[in-house]
Amino acid sequence: MKKLKLALAGVCGLALAQATMAQSGAAPQGARAVEAALDAGISSADQLEWLKAMASAPNHVGSPHDKANADFMLAKFKEWGWDAHIETFQVLYPTPISTTVEMVAPEKITLGGQEPAVAGDDTSGNTAGALPPYVAFQGDGDVTADLVYVNYGMPDDYKALARRGIDVKGKIVIARYGVGWRGLKPKLAQDHGAIGCIIYSDPADDGYNDSDVYPKGGARPADGVQRGSVADMPLYPGDPLTPGVGATAGAKRLTREQAQTILKIPVLPMSYRDATKLLERLGGPVSPEPWHGALPLTYHMGGDGTVKVHLAVKSDWSLKPVYDVIAMLKGSEHPDEWVLRGNHHDGWVFGASDPLSGNVAMMSEAKALGALWASGWRPKRTIVYASWDAEEPMLLGSTEWAEQHAAELQAKAVIYINTDGNGRGFLSAEGSHDFQHLVNGVAADVIDPETGATVAQRLRAKVRVGAFDKTGRPNEATLAAAEKGGDMPIGPLGSGSDYSAYLQHLGLPSLNIGYGGEDESGGVYHSVYDSFHHMTTFDDPGLKYGAALSKTVGRLVLRVADADTPPMRFGDFADTVATYLAEVKKLAEDRRAEDRTRAKLTADDAFRLASDPLKPVGAPAAEATTPHFELAALEDAVDHLKTAAAAYDSAYADKGGQLAPAARAKLNVQLRDIDQLLLDARGLPGRPWYKNLVYAPGRFTGYGAKTLPGVREAIEERRFDDANVYAGRTAKVLEDYAARLTAATATLTGK
Repeated sequence: MKKLKLALAGVCGLALAQATMAQSGAAPQGARAVEAALDAGISSADQLEWLKAMASAPNHVGSPHDKANADFMLAKFKEWGWDAHIETFQVLYPTPISTTVEMVAPEKITLGGQEPAVAGDDTSGNTAGALPPYVAFQGDGDVTADLVYVNYGMPDDYKALARRGIDVKGKIVIARYGVGWRGLKPKLAQDHGAIGCIIYSDPADDGYNDSDVYPKGGARPADGVQRGSVADMPLYPGDPLTPGVGATAGAKRLTREQAQTILKIPVLPMSYRDATKLLERLGGPVSPEPWHGALPLTYHMGGDGTVKVHLAVKSDWSLKPVYDVIAMLKGSEHPDEWVLRGNHHDGWVFGASDPLSGNVAMMSEAKALGALWASGWRPKRTIVYASWDAEEPMLLGSTEWAEQHAAELQAKAVIYINTDGNGRGFLSAEGSHDFQHLVNGVAADVIDPETGATVAQRLRAKVRVGAFDKTGRPNEATLAAAEKGGDMPIGPLGSGSDYSAYLQHLGLPSLNIGYGGEDESGGVYHSVYDSFHHMTTFDDPGLKYGAALSKTVGRLVLRVADADTPPMRFGDFADTVATYLAEVKKLAEDRRAEDRTRAKLTADDAFRLASDPLKPVGAPAAEATTPHFELAALEDAVDHLKTAAAAYDSAYADKGGQLAPAARAKLNVQLRDIDQLLLDARGLPGRPWYKNLVYAPGRFTGYGAKTLPGVREAIEERRFDDANVYAGRTAKVLEDYAARLTAATATLTGK
């Protein structure tokens, strides 16, 4: 404590009187002293202690340990000087009463069950309070049917099945994890008439094809099972019974039958040890080469009745309590402007990597910020930290809190900064591109704990070497930035973590930050083996990168909270949107060329002639040629956005440091909700909860982002009328954004 107080001597006065943060992305001199004090308060030893305790017992929603962890964090936040409380919601969260999966033909073999303990992992045998391997929000049922292998279970896989005369109607499908989001696999199976679905982990994707298996290495062992949610999240996240409103005790709820995000067919996950027993007996055509995993067998497609499976799931569909821990440090100058920062604390079992590695990093930040507060420092804006519950089932805790407080958040929130699981390796950042330059400024100031370089330098080196070795595939802009030492582009946000409600429903600028790429957490993802032992052996020994994450996100929080005007650079956003438009135009042209080629090949009978007569593959289904779209208004809007952004950035660089208080107050009002202008109240086609017309999760990617989604997905899915409609709607929100920037520029210049 004495050391920290000495480091802070004279800092508080500097912090309260620091100069305006310029658009360099770097911190002003006074703020650098505050950030040094932040670093001094961050401890990997603290994180190890908290992680071991919090990952010592099962943490699923409704478990005693999940509540104990929430209470533990509440006490810590209060100890560190935060104004903290727990906010509770009542959500639908099904838990299994019974699960059955067995092969009944050509022989009877019982499959499934809890993962066995492994030597050296103390918690892997502590499963008395754990739920068995299952997936949430599947549809209960008891079915017996022939089995069909559908590869990753994505739309193109069903087209390949159809070309070989295989129909999944009335059958049970088995799909491997990967490529698309988990929930899309049973949803597409259901849409194609299947009556059940099994999802297994193939070692080609996260097992011995990558590394030695656990416990020798970090990869998924033969008995490891990936749990997860299969709710139809691309429709809306959160409690299935209360879309759009907080799931408080008295909330009006849909019935289960009315809830569109709950599936209708039974679904279970499976280890590759069990999957082998099914796949090695499967008959039917040999699958295409891209369908082959790493199991020592020939991958057949089934559908010929050789393998029959019995699948049954019965669940408890009661409401369960969700405990969100909310903590606040009140701002000294702008108490009604909030900097939000969150991570979740629930897991499928122990959850050491996902999510607790990120959660304890967030706690380190909170402890360090509390020490700053105790020494007299005050942030200009209010800082709100949240440890969400029930993220794993379908972003329940964060979404319900966002929906409950929607009006207040849209009036006050400046940014939402998210983390989730963390590991060794390279900085990863995705989010709103008006904050891209800020992220790069922070990356230039945080030291990689294993190389001594900055995390920005290390990331640029990875891109350059990957391009040379052909182990990575950076686009031209990313490679050019890496080679020239410029800002590295950040990616867009889809879904799969707690930022979704804030960015895509409320229109709040958001960032998702983490380290990884050299860890092996993917091998135990959502399994019993995501444990303290695995995390500290294979993912981040000593939690060095946990400390790096705290220093990274802590700086982001401080630089937004203490800036005279939030550090946004709009040229990055405008240039990124222009790139997205170019991608959409190329997509349309590529589709037109593909349509013409397919029609010509069909007319020439080429598909039949090229097919092996003993292994026939039919022609793809005929489809109408992709037309030209009405993109002129969207092209004009992007041009106007680029012009307005360039003018604002130039004016701020010239005038931003000398603004009179009244002008700065006006400017901050103009910018605080500018990203909400990207919302259209009507939402996206068929899923109105998602209102952001620049960033959304894909309908057939789930986690993966779709940019300019109203237009892009309409072209991909051949909803050509929607493409024209959403080109116009997207143009409108971009024009409004450009107009707001022009007004902000006038505030800066006084013209």
